[in-house]
Amino acid sequence: MSNPSNFPDWHGTTILAVRKDGHTVIAGDGQVSMGQTIVKGNARKVRALAGGKVIAGFAGATADALTLIERLEAKLEQYPDQLARACVDLAKDWRTDRYLRKLEAMLLVADREKIFTVTGVGDVLEPETGVAAIGSGGNYALAAALAFMETDKDAEAVARDAMAIAAKICVYTNGNLTVEIL
Repeated sequence: MSNPSNFPDWHGTTILAVRKDGHTVIAGDGQVSMGQTIVKGNARKVRALAGGKVIAGFAGATADALTLIERLEAKLEQYPDQLARACVDLAKDWRTDRYLRKLEAMLLVADREKIFTVTGVGDVLEPETGVAAIGSGGNYALAAALAFMETDKDAEAVARDAMAIAAKICVYTNGNLTVEIL
């Protein structure tokens, strides 16, 4: 009998956040795979929130991630212009609420000043470098973005070029990007 959390064997998300020179970008690819089969190539995993003041990208189970994004939006309404507080409060609820703790997803959340990775184990992590990534191809995109941060590329170019490299390396990542910019 298969483990329900591993069935179906869904893969296929690369989400990258870049903050450079006063601009923040989150880029997400569009691929969703089941095992070795691509089932969708143009999924939209990046959203603008809080009237365009916050952007978020997700990896993991779509329904779970959308539930978390809805909860994050409520936290942002409760704590306007306090992204860190909203993320910490969401992570606290996610970790302690019996229903939420079963959700299988990760979020990258950003405003003009901060980027946070939010997980279901209670983590709210802010990268030291202005770059964060999640998902199947996240480490590839992260490595490429870190290298591009030392160039004269702007935040959007860093994100797009890093995602292109991830798409060339990771079989669960494609080049159909959704990009949101602050």
